[in-house]
Amino acid sequence: MDLYITNELNSTNKTYVRDKIIEFNFMHFPRELSSRYQEVNLYLKNEQGQLVGGLVSEICFNWLEISYLFVEEAYRKLGYGLKMMNEAEIIAKEKKCDFIKVDTLSFQALDFYKKLGYEVYGTINNAGGYTHYYLKKDL
Repeated sequence: MDLYITNELNSTNKTYVRDKIIEFNFMHFPRELSSRYQEVNLYLKNEQGQLVGGLVSEICFNWLEISYLFVEEAYRKLGYGLKMMNEAEIIAKEKKCDFIKVDTLSFQALDFYKKLGYEVYGTINNAGGYTHYYLKKDL
């Protein structure tokens, strides 16, 4: 049997790969953590119900991992990012997470996360000409 590799946009295949790695990970984490996978997605909408930002994350075992945080430019600097981060932290605490992880590039939100108590635990230099920061906040 020959296998081949494809490069395609396919949400069904993407879900399969994600679900299989989660299943594999469940076999290795302690049993009490095995049921601790949950998507946590917060959406910021205006009065007309239009999406203007959001926070996309997931609880993985004993941590919350934030994949994306975005607020449309017209709504930035008004505290909405902070409100979504605070809500994510409340959820993480309710779900008994020990910490939250997030990453950002040097032109994005490093100072924002630091002001919220996140600490840099790793960096990658020359990530597209910028520095890629990995941050963590213990709960």
